[in-house]
Amino acid sequence: TGNSPWGTPPGSGKKPSNPFGKGTGGGGGKPPPNFDELFRKGHDKFGTFMGGGGSSAKGLAFLGLGVVVVWLLSGFYRVESDAVGIELTLGKWTNAANPSPPGLHYQWPYPIGQVERPVVTRENRVTVGFTAPNADMRMWSSSREARQDVPEESLMLTGDENIVDIDFIVFWRIKDGGAYLFNVFDPEPAVKLAAESAMREAVGQRPIVAGLTERRREIEQAAMAGIQQIMDKYGTGVQVKNVQLLDVSPPEPVVDAFNDVQRARADKERMRNEADAYSNSILPEARGEAVKRVQEAEAYRESVVSKATGDAERFKSVYAAYKESPDVTSQRLYIETMEKVMESSQKIIIDNRAGGSNVLPYLPLPALQKPAP
Repeated sequence: TGNSPWGTPPGSGKKPSNPFGKGTGGGGGKPPPNFDELFRKGHDKFGTFMGGGGSSAKGLAFLGLGVVVVWLLSGFYRVESDAVGIELTLGKWTNAANPSPPGLHYQWPYPIGQVERPVVTRENRVTVGFTAPNADMRMWSSSREARQDVPEESLMLTGDENIVDIDFIVFWRIKDGGAYLFNVFDPEPAVKLAAESAMREAVGQRPIVAGLTERRREIEQAAMAGIQQIMDKYGTGVQVKNVQLLDVSPPEPVVDAFNDVQRARADKERMRNEADAYSNSILPEARGEAVKRVQEAEAYRESVVSKATGDAERFKSVYAAYKESPDVTSQRLYIETMEKVMESSQKIIIDNRAGGSNVLPYLPLPALQKPAP
């Protein structure tokens, strides 16, 4: 029961009403619209607006002019702040000398003209030796477990015929937008292949310890220069900004044996350094002692020669005096000789005038039994 929007429901005994108004089915309301009539009236009005007839030359001229204006206006384009505009006219690069800077510019609309807008300020990166699509840069740098190793890219041969596993990243930008678009079909794989080739060359010219120690920066610089040389040779329009070694290590199956070798080499270097330190400490002392003894010997020689020369001169002077006065000279020599003898002996002088008769003679027998020093 209830009122139906389509009229009285069946069985009610009343005629159903037409929802479009009065029609053949009876009932009140307006009749349904005639769509053919509406289309005919719209067509006639459009023909009147265009100059009295839809096929008139004037109407077609206005219509064509409008289409041309809209087509010409579609040639305006905008270059974002991080890109440059590369204009093509009939497939030819027409602004090679001066690519469009950021801002609003105009170029022939399609299909005569076309504009490419490569992003030149974005820093792109290519990974070699590993894949980590769901990890950020910090995870790549800090954890090897966050990276999936690619052995065919990471295993390289060093200059001393060792195998090393290297993971690294290449950072690059677009330097020349036109060369980047037109000279290389797919630049990013080209950068990766060039990076792998340049790194293999840099590693192959150095021993394995160069990549495991402080010479890693040297390898990075050599690889970056090699990649840039390849990119410039093929005119890719790519500028290499940096090469970063994330991990340099021996392959997993031989890492224990390699560590043993490295420890043995470290012990060898330590013992060699200790020997060099001992040698450096002993040799200067020995050289100094030798110089000291040579100087002492020279000083002794000078003193002996000088003393002998003095004695000879003194003897000559005594002999000359003896020839002049033999008695006086003999007496003087005797007195000088006794002076030297008495000077080196122990003596006690007793004055008899001071009561020398009261002195008790004493013979120290225990002192006489002591050995001479």
